[in-house]
Amino acid sequence: MLMTTRRRLLPLALCCASFWLAATAHAQGTAAAYPNRPVRFIVAHAAGGLVDTIARAVAQHFSERLGQPVVVDNRPGASEVIAAEAAAKSSPDGHTIFMASEVTMIFNPIMMKNLPYNPQRDFTPISMVAESLFYLVVNPSVPARSVNELIALAKAQPGKLTFASIGNGTHQHLLGEMFKARAKVDLLHIPYKSSGAAVLDLVSGRIDMMFQGGGGTLAHMRSGKLRALAATSTTRPEETKYLQTMVELGVPDFDVSPWFALFGPAGFPRPIVDRLNREVGDMLRAPETRKKLAPLGITLSPSTPEGLGERISREYPFWTRVIREAGIVAE
Repeated sequence: MLMTTRRRLLPLALCCASFWLAATAHAQGTAAAYPNRPVRFIVAHAAGGLVDTIARAVAQHFSERLGQPVVVDNRPGASEVIAAEAAAKSSPDGHTIFMASEVTMIFNPIMMKNLPYNPQRDFTPISMVAESLFYLVVNPSVPARSVNELIALAKAQPGKLTFASIGNGTHQHLLGEMFKARAKVDLLHIPYKSSGAAVLDLVSGRIDMMFQGGGGTLAHMRSGKLRALAATSTTRPEETKYLQTMVELGVPDFDVSPWFALFGPAGFPRPIVDRLNREVGDMLRAPETRKKLAPLGITLSPSTPEGLGERISREYPFWTRVIREAGIVAE
């Protein structure tokens, strides 16, 4: 009886082993043959901006390492929905990748109904790429040289001080609303269509304050055209060690570092995910890359695919609370 059972199980075991070997060989073959044509790199921001600059550096590295052109496809607009929809509906064969941020993966799902994509169902995490450090900056004409002085000034003039953003529900807007709630002040939100226009009015004095990333803002800070009062991360940025953080200055629960990361469509083959993760990690850890991108005021932050997914899950409840407390809905 035992011998008969063994004889029956042996073909099944051989069949399973053959299937496993075939699947493994297929996966290895998929990675080895990849890519066999140009790769499209969808970016949800216009050419020339911070995210586009980072994406093009990644695209150049991938082109050199993968042996095929990696072509940046800029699709700005609609709070990253246009780009996200295009990426989500792409073939999951590894030849379309997507640079996304919290706007795509967290903010839009909280604020918008009837999104044409589902961030959990329609994308495959590949790797974190960078975090963009933000600063609270004011026009030098504002008579406040510290966060505490700014809070006192805002409380003395409720609704008079203005803060700029690049649209409803953007990082700049949410940071302004967080500051209002945690400092218990009343500020007037002025949304703009672009960062350049907002910063221009901030430098000229038509706007009082703004939460804005590094890059061009650092140049205005160094020239004295803008006065930086604090950083929004829990640790002091390397470029501005002298500047205290919002948490150090007594504003509670204010640890925000907007991020950008790589995704593929759902069903992206794991061997290709692993290869792209390895390639972008090697690039971001290289000293020459850090030296090249340091002037942008960003922190390069490679991760595992699982680490990226965990970060999204961890931040979702935080931003849900911020958005709902502020009563923000998509326009």
